[in-house]
Amino acid sequence: MLKIFKYLKKNEWKLVLFSLAFIVVQVWLDLKLPDYMAEITTKLQTAGTPISELLVPGSYMLLCAVGSMIASIIVGYFAAKVAAGLAMRLRAMVFDKTLSFSMEEMNSFSTASLITRSTNDVTQIQTVVALGLQVIIKAPILAVWAIVKIADKNWQWTASTGGAVAVLTLMLSVIVIFALPSFKKIQRLTDNLNKVTREHLTGLRVVRAYNADQYQEEKFGQANVELMNTNLFANRLMAMVGPGMTFIMSGLSVSIYWIGAYLINGAAVSDRITLFSNMVVFSSYAMQVVMAFMMVSMIFFLMPRASISAKRIMEVLNTESSIVDGHETAGEEDVMGQVEFRNVSFKYPDAEEPVLHNISFTAKRGETVAFIGATGSGKTSVVNLISRFYDVTEGEVLVDGVNVRNYKQQALHNKIGYVPQRAVLFSGTVASNVSYGDDGRAGASEKLVKAAVEIAQGTEFVEKMDGQYQGRISQGGANVSGGQKQRLSIARAIYRQPEIYIFDDSFSALDYRTDRILRSALKKETGHATTLIVAQRIGTIKDADRIIVLEQGEIVGNGTHEELMVNCSTYQEIAYSQLSKEELVHG
Repeated sequence: MLKIFKYLKKNEWKLVLFSLAFIVVQVWLDLKLPDYMAEITTKLQTAGTPISELLVPGSYMLLCAVGSMIASIIVGYFAAKVAAGLAMRLRAMVFDKTLSFSMEEMNSFSTASLITRSTNDVTQIQTVVALGLQVIIKAPILAVWAIVKIADKNWQWTASTGGAVAVLTLMLSVIVIFALPSFKKIQRLTDNLNKVTREHLTGLRVVRAYNADQYQEEKFGQANVELMNTNLFANRLMAMVGPGMTFIMSGLSVSIYWIGAYLINGAAVSDRITLFSNMVVFSSYAMQVVMAFMMVSMIFFLMPRASISAKRIMEVLNTESSIVDGHETAGEEDVMGQVEFRNVSFKYPDAEEPVLHNISFTAKRGETVAFIGATGSGKTSVVNLISRFYDVTEGEVLVDGVNVRNYKQQALHNKIGYVPQRAVLFSGTVASNVSYGDDGRAGASEKLVKAAVEIAQGTEFVEKMDGQYQGRISQGGANVSGGQKQRLSIARAIYRQPEIYIFDDSFSALDYRTDRILRSALKKETGHATTLIVAQRIGTIKDADRIIVLEQGEIVGNGTHEELMVNCSTYQEIAYSQLSKEELVHG
């Protein structure tokens, strides 16, 4: 938890110091009240005291109470400002750190856990910091000051106060020892609940199509009940604090007055008024001591969870991405647009077997190179290595003659127009989605947006939308069809005018006619660039300059469609499973 405080800014530390000063003032005013109370008590017990003599100490008591309230409001304001500023910074840091993660780190944390860490965990810390400045700092100052005030009063009363504090400390220690593991479990179960909820909402159409509502409800119910039971156990333990505190404070008051009764009864008549006044003052100070420990007990409700939350946030912030930026911003001019794999092997993190074995090929500028193979043969893994979503296990991947490890990631990605398997659209407009990201050019060009959409065969449906190119796209592209999403995703890549186009099974949602027209338009547009296509359909890649056939992570065929139909049995099997002999000959 202490490591989190290093993210406080200089001006926030100043606010903490100001808070400390006002807390000292507040404690001083609170502890002056019993003194005036003792004065009033003494005068009340003295015969013939006029009412006017009670007004002065009474007025001072009122001023102390008002002053303490004002100091408390100022401390609360400063605490809220510091806590909110720290929370904002932590959320931004977790988000920025997440953006720097490679796929390896994203998979190790899980999306649900990262969402929980940047929301719920940060909120836990914000709450503790806000309360901490008001309570954790005040509690020890109040306790020590009150103990100093009562230290020289009476050893019997002091002993009863010490006993109450000892019982209180023991109670809080036992509760925290048993509650802390539960709070750790609560955070993990919250991650799980988020994961189940997110999974259900993402797959809502599939759930309904397969009448799996009952199954999903049971799955969510199990996660929900498990979290509820753990919360109940922890909160029941914490619920013991309130009654325990009341019992200790009431017991301490009874013991002070019980001891005082014996002391007053045995004292001389002339000393009884002073002794009674001391008992009233001591009782007030003793309550302040116990109140200080009660303030600390409030933190015990929050500190265990905040401590775990801080640890989870620091895990994210301290995680170094496995993808480290290089220094190169440009490749060799004579091989611009060239992609080369040299004896590349790749194994996913924690996997037992490599998914790619000794892959070598060169795709030159102006060429269209396609990858085909059975599901799980490693097609997507190959193109993922070009963009450095993962780093190779062995060998080298070169873009423009330079190893991708040596590039600055921004410079590398600006060379690539990438269309993923699953088309992703962001909330905004058609234009903002097509011109998405930093492509090295200043601002978005409406003319280029329209041209990119036209090449991607999206003009017809875009211009029918309300607002056309300023038409609204909902989160995830939920208000457009799968084929329309793919075409806008392809238009996004075209808009960048990159050196290298990567189409990762990006035509699967298109009908054959649109697929053929789009590829024909693309060929004219991308003639100056290198095009890499991952596909399942033979029809999509028949016209490629070169087709690489993958099987179990190895290249088993490399050539044109006609060549592979002669010398590659794997390609022949795929071809005959999709098209008839007549279509293969005449298509």
